[in-house]
Amino acid sequence: MTATGGVGTVPTPLSRSFFERPARELAGRLLGCLVVAGDVWLRITEVEAYEGASDPGSHARRGRTARNATMFGPAGHLYVYRHMGLHSCMNVVASTRDHANGCLLRAGEVVHGVDEARARRRAAGVSRTDVDLAQGPGRLTVALGITVLDDGLDLCAQGARVFVADRQAPVGQIRQGPRIGLRPEATDPEHLWLRFWLDGDPTVSGRTHRNERGH
Repeated sequence: MTATGGVGTVPTPLSRSFFERPARELAGRLLGCLVVAGDVWLRITEVEAYEGASDPGSHARRGRTARNATMFGPAGHLYVYRHMGLHSCMNVVASTRDHANGCLLRAGEVVHGVDEARARRRAAGVSRTDVDLAQGPGRLTVALGITVLDDGLDLCAQGARVFVADRQAPVGQIRQGPRIGLRPEATDPEHLWLRFWLDGDPTVSGRTHRNERGH
């Protein structure tokens, strides 16, 4: 699939049952799927899983708050928050109610509506190439037009303006390694190999780690 500014046949949204699985399982399964946000479609290439109260890197580790309430709700919703007051980050709620599992979308390839995505990115800052349009969680939300006002949005609702569609093609090898930018206890390679990405994809945002493994 290649980037295009035209309008094609809109993919079919995935049902809620797709998201009702543990975050580390959903994270790998989301790779290669499409996020459809109006005329901009994005192929997911990098995801991090977060596992609720037991996870030292999760916003839910200290329980439910006004900020993280969406994570405790049904799967298939968006949890969107502001990171350091600078940019929005987009997560897909996983598992079932009260588990507070979620998957951060770290990077992707804009495969439809690239002109609109490029205009949004340039309005928000510097965008040098189409490869970096959604290369990082803050850039990804800008490219898709997602903001904190979308927190709680139901991806599975009838007629949802943002939804996830299944893979359009095989994804090749999936790599796995520590998450990025967290405290050491949240990147423990023995238990918390919770960053997943498509091997060799140029849009992936994080550096390749020596202590990685493939699926």
